[in-house]
This record gives sequence, C-alpha cells and structure tokens, in this order.
Amino acid sequence: MTVPTAAHAEAAGRHARTPWEELVTAALLGTDRRTPPVAAPGRDAPAALLDAAAVQTVRRRAGLRAAPAAERPEPAPEDGRPVVPAAARRRLTTLLADHTGAGGGRRGTAPDLMELLPQWLTLANDRGFAAPPELLPALLNAARGRTDLRPQALVFAGPRAQWLARLNPDWKFALRAAPGRIPAPGPQEQGGLQRRWQEGLFAERVALLAALRARDPDAARELLSGTWATERAEDRLMFLDSLRTGLRPADEPFLEQALGDRSRNVRATAAELLSALPDSALAARMADRAASCVALDRTASAPALTVETPHECDAGMERDGVAPKPPAGRGERSWWLGQLVEAAPLTSWQRRLGDRSPADIVALPVADDWRGELHAAWCRAAVRQRDANWSRALLGSPSSPDAAGPGAVSLAERAKLLTTLPASERAEWVAGFIDSHGLSEAFQLLGVCAVPWAPALGRAVVDALNIARDAGSYPWSFSGVMGLAERCLDPAEVVRLEALTAVPDEPEDASPGAGGYWSEAFQRLVSTLRLRAAMRAELDG
Repeated sequence: MTVPTAAHAEAAGRHARTPWEELVTAALLGTDRRTPPVAAPGRDAPAALLDAAAVQTVRRRAGLRAAPAAERPEPAPEDGRPVVPAAARRRLTTLLADHTGAGGGRRGTAPDLMELLPQWLTLANDRGFAAPPELLPALLNAARGRTDLRPQALVFAGPRAQWLARLNPDWKFALRAAPGRIPAPGPQEQGGLQRRWQEGLFAERVALLAALRARDPDAARELLSGTWATERAEDRLMFLDSLRTGLRPADEPFLEQALGDRSRNVRATAAELLSALPDSALAARMADRAASCVALDRTASAPALTVETPHECDAGMERDGVAPKPPAGRGERSWWLGQLVEAAPLTSWQRRLGDRSPADIVALPVADDWRGELHAAWCRAAVRQRDANWSRALLGSPSSPDAAGPGAVSLAERAKLLTTLPASERAEWVAGFIDSHGLSEAFQLLGVCAVPWAPALGRAVVDALNIARDAGSYPWSFSGVMGLAERCLDPAEVVRLEALTAVPDEPEDASPGAGGYWSEAFQRLVSTLRLRAAMRAELDG
C-alpha cells in the first residue's frame, strides 16, 4: 500500500485547483505550445496533463456540493375529467412521437401523423377527456414547437399544464395561453382575484384577464380600469385587446377614455373596438365624416355614387383612430377615405342612401373609378362588424365570372367575408365557387370552412381533384388542397376516393408519370381518412 506523501497531496491540490477549461486548451494546443499549470515543460507534461484531467473528471462526476434541500413543490392539482381510453392513449403516444414534418411536397402513401394531432386533440376535448399524466411532457413539448397546437393542447392538458410550466421555463407559454381558474364571486374570492391581478407575472395576468373576460366581461373591464393608469404602454395594448371577447356597449366609456392614451397603438386599438359598436359615439362621428365623402348623385339619369375624399386629417380624426400617414405608394386622401368608410356603421349607409338594401348599394355605379376603394373599405367594415347581410352582398354569386367578386379586391378579402356567414352557408358558397372556378383559386376559401367539410363541399373538392387528374398534369400544384382534404374531408368520402387510387390511363399529352403520382396522392388521402375514422372510434370506445 502506497502511503500518500506531502508531494502527492500538493500535486492533487494543484490538479483540483486547475480549471477544466485550461486543461482542455492545453490538450488542444499540445503541451509543447501550452504547458498546463500542473506540470513543468518537458517529457512528463503530457502524462501530468492526463493525470490532472482524470482528477478533474472524477470531481465533475462526483456531483454537487451538499446544500440545504429546497422546498418541495405543492402537489399538482387534480383533474376530475376521465382519462382517454387505452386505445386512444396508444394512438396519442404514436402521434406525439412522429416528428417527420415532411410538409405538402412529401411522397409516399403514409399519413402525416403530426398533421392529425390537432384533430385528435379537438376530438378528445369535445368528449371531455383529460390527458394521461405520463404524456403531459411530450404534449407540452409538441405545443412548444407548434403554436397552432397550443389552444387545444392546453385545454386537453388541463390545470396541470400551468403547474408544470412553473417548474420548466421551456413551457412558460402555458402561463400566457392557458385559461386561468377564476374563483366564484364573493368578498374573499374578490380579494384573491385582486391580489393575483396586481402581483402576478405578466403572462399570468394576461391569462387571468382573458379568462375573466370570457366569464364576466364587466368584471374584467373593472379589474383592468383599476390599474390602467399605472400599466406600461405595451401591457395596456395587450390588455385592451382582451376586450374583443364579449365586446358590449358598456365598454364604451372605458374605450373612449383610451382614445386619449399616450400610445398611438393603444389609441388605434380603442378606436377599432369602438367602431365595432354600431351605436357608439365614435361610430356616429365616423358615419358623419364618411357621409360627407360618399353620396348619391341626384343629377344623374340613373342612381350612382359620387366620392369626395377628405382634404385633411384633422386632430379629431386622428383621435378617433385615423392614421394620418399612408403606407408607401398610397395616396393620402384615398387612405383617409378608406379608414372613414371602414369605421362607419354599415347600417348608416342604408339610411343615407334611400333605404336601399346592401345588395342594391353594392350594385350602384361609383363615379371616377372609386368603386374598388369604396367596396374594399366596405369589405373590411363587414368583417369588423360581423354583418352577414353586407358580406353576402359583397361576396356576390360564387359562379360570377370574376373570381374576386363584386366587392372584394382579392380572394383573401372574400375568405374574410365568408367567416361572417353560418358554417353551412359558407360551405355551400365555396362548393359553388369550386364548381365554377375549380381548385386553383379556392385554397384560401377552403381554409375558412368548418371541419369536417359538409357533404356538398366534400363532393365538390373530390370532383375537382378528379378533373385535375384527368387533365394529365402533376398533382403537386394541388398539394395544398390535398393537405387540407386530409384534415377536413369527411371520412365517409373514402368510398368515392377508392376508385381514384388506381393508376389511370394517361392521355398522349399528359405529363410523364403524372398518373402514378396522382394514384399515390389519392392512396395517402384514403389512408389518412381511414386513420381519422379509427381515431374517432377509439375515442368513442
């Protein structure tokens, strides 16, 4: 047995005191160029370096210095909902484990499991199921990487999502997005609510305000008004945006006060919210301004609209949310006109233009090429005010020769207008559009339709895909529609789709191999629809 000597002890002390980074640097550069502090230059330096590295490695592996134990966290809150059935639990494990993310240009016939995860979560939430505890970390990791998953994932995760988020900073998004638990009214509960509002982190305050606004809009507004003067401008903007939920006439005094805010963004948001209240004082002011710009030409032989753009953007207009400086390439006066018309109540036009219906107003000729500008502003107003009658008038017939419609300046505007219509009417309109114009311009419109697609819409999409296949082109230009169909088509359409999975006879002018690619795309669509049907059955079982 070797007895440690003073020299051994001194060497061990030098090894222990030498930083690991210095040893790594010496090893990379070589002991000829960089002698470690544990040895003298010479032939023994490499061995001394390895000895020092061995000592430091043992020290690093030995663990941390003992310290007082931290306070144990409170137990996770209980989730009274039933856990998903065993088969559905296994399916969720598979969906969470798939991270291929191949996208719309992928090949093969296998379904894209990650694209099915949002639908699985929707089905599970509709049935009131809770997440299996052992899958919560994987679920939160998936939601961390995909913001589109977060709303459904956090509902499914339940109250334990916020509990876990406080222990892992990677999941802090759950504190911002998860609905807070709001106590029932009462003196003690109100005190706790005020304390959480005044002392909570910003993300927790946003979640608390959003949850309270959904349950008791007036109480949420009062909570916000109590600290409004002391909030930062960026926080005021975020809090003010929460008032979109349950917006009501009782919010008008608070929003009118916010029109005088120091922040331009806060003022603009307050003005937008007030313009969505047709009976508000701001809406009336905007209606008067807009009426001075747009009127009936009573001197013409046939009814028509004349437009006189504003000559200035005065202080009152700025206070009511009109941005004075236009974007690049836009004229000032047309920019001001669009903002005035967008913020004016749509019902005011019917009173001022001879009690005409929205369809009759949209059909009126507009002098001096102002029709596009005026109709585009009415489109934005119809979306903001959720006015279905004006939306129908501006959308026009889905079979009209002009795919952009009589009032919308783009398909994107038409898609926004469709969101104001009931789901069934929306699907019927888009089906008619596809029958008349095909799929090449329908992608944005399909994206706003309720899932699963209504039978008429599903048939229109399948028929249009069949026509595109018979045309002999490659399916890649329809990959976006195919991806939507995989998520949105009713699984009952499998019966009609199976006939399209065979490789068709290619016409002479067809693209080489296009039939095989179409067959592969339809096989993937069929297998995805069958998997969706199996998911539903597992959750129901």
